[in-house]
Amino acid sequence: MEKFILGAVVGMAAGAILVANNCKLRNLVKKNQEDLMEKAENYIDAKLEQLEKSGKEKKSSAKSGE
Repeated sequence: MEKFILGAVVGMAAGAILVANNCKLRNLVKKNQEDLMEKAENYIDAKLEQLEKSGKEKKSSAKSGE
């Protein structure tokens, strides 16, 4: 999923550079790219938090099993 998001962002940037000829369109594209990057960062942060929680749960269950 992360590779797809990164590919979409790079594709948007490349397409924006080729297509955007006026200031309004460039500003719109920049705003959309920033929104997409923010969503991607939030998604990645959520995944990292899930991994950290599952790691902590495994450690605590291993300690209680001893």
